[in-house]
Amino acid sequence: MQVVSPEIAGQLGRASWIRRMFETGAELKQRLGADQVFDFSLGNPDVAPPPAAGAALHAIADGAAQPFAFGYVPNAGLPSLRTALADKLAVEQKTPALRARNVLVTCGAAGALTAFFRAVLEPGDEVLCPAPYFVEYGFYCGHFGGVLKPVPSLPPAFEPDVPALLAAIGPRTRVVLLNSPNNPAGCIYAPATLAAIAAHIETVNRTRARPVFLLADEPYRFLAYDGAVVPPVLPLTRFALVAGSFSKSLSLAGERIGYLAIHPELPDAGLLADAVAMTTRTLGFVNAPIIGQRLAEAVLDCGVDLSVYAGRRRLMAQVLEDAGIAFSLPRGAFYFFPQAPGGDDVAFVQRLLRENILAVPGTGFGYAGHFRLCFSVADSVIERSAAGFRRAAAG
Repeated sequence: MQVVSPEIAGQLGRASWIRRMFETGAELKQRLGADQVFDFSLGNPDVAPPPAAGAALHAIADGAAQPFAFGYVPNAGLPSLRTALADKLAVEQKTPALRARNVLVTCGAAGALTAFFRAVLEPGDEVLCPAPYFVEYGFYCGHFGGVLKPVPSLPPAFEPDVPALLAAIGPRTRVVLLNSPNNPAGCIYAPATLAAIAAHIETVNRTRARPVFLLADEPYRFLAYDGAVVPPVLPLTRFALVAGSFSKSLSLAGERIGYLAIHPELPDAGLLADAVAMTTRTLGFVNAPIIGQRLAEAVLDCGVDLSVYAGRRRLMAQVLEDAGIAFSLPRGAFYFFPQAPGGDDVAFVQRLLRENILAVPGTGFGYAGHFRLCFSVADSVIERSAAGFRRAAAG
């Protein structure tokens, strides 16, 4: 008896390694106790939201008796939040012409990507991205007949292989999707890399009836270390868009507040904005959660304590060094993507699991031979995991 579609059945078979390890961790914690499990599997931010968030929630609660306080809002988001976001992104993205009409509020960055893909993809269209990549990308575009086409990046820093990426752009390419700072590698793509990709897209689009879009997925833009700067993508080509969220920057992951910013000079930019607003509605999102929208607007210029993540990055690097595990120090985000001792990432993750350490194999991110560690965990978890890493690495 076929109770689900073959496509979804296939997706279940390829279900995210991240979630698989997270669920394994939940079982281990229940059986052994949470203090005996070292869970580096899921990018769930544990740093407290900015202090202003509490006051903002009280203010939202005080207004709860007003009519429509928690009612429907425009599919594209609260007008006041769109205006504030446009002002912020105009500076951040070095695009002064950006206005509220170019920015949509979405159900997280995932909602932005999904609604955008629904608006522009036809069956068989390709979405290119450098590998390693966030594994859900394939599902987001695959729901609408899109095909994810990864192009391996260059180790050890995982900078995109620009010649290979550009050579992969073909007649069915519809989107080039970039994620910097990158999940899982923690790398920040160089300005020259981004400029070369954008320039090629401008050239390709001169003869295209259906343009290739350059889409930057930037939920970790706020989190860069040692003075590193994340280059803006929006100014590089009029075919650029930026997706982002406040899940990590404000520790509001469960509130699902994100955005999509469209270059104001993109041909038919207004039509595309209208289309994404409609797909946000027709995919069932309707509008991003209203409490989250009001909360984000109130604390838009705030941020979490970045020094916490910087300290954990140092601790995690020391643990890996002591275990003799090779890695590139991440320049952004809160992930390490080390080499798997022995080369088999799945086997090494199983060795870590025997030490009650939860990691995700690089195979789950389209890049075998490495594994991902999320250091959005307490310092004590990192410190107490050290002996287990040494034993697992020793074989």
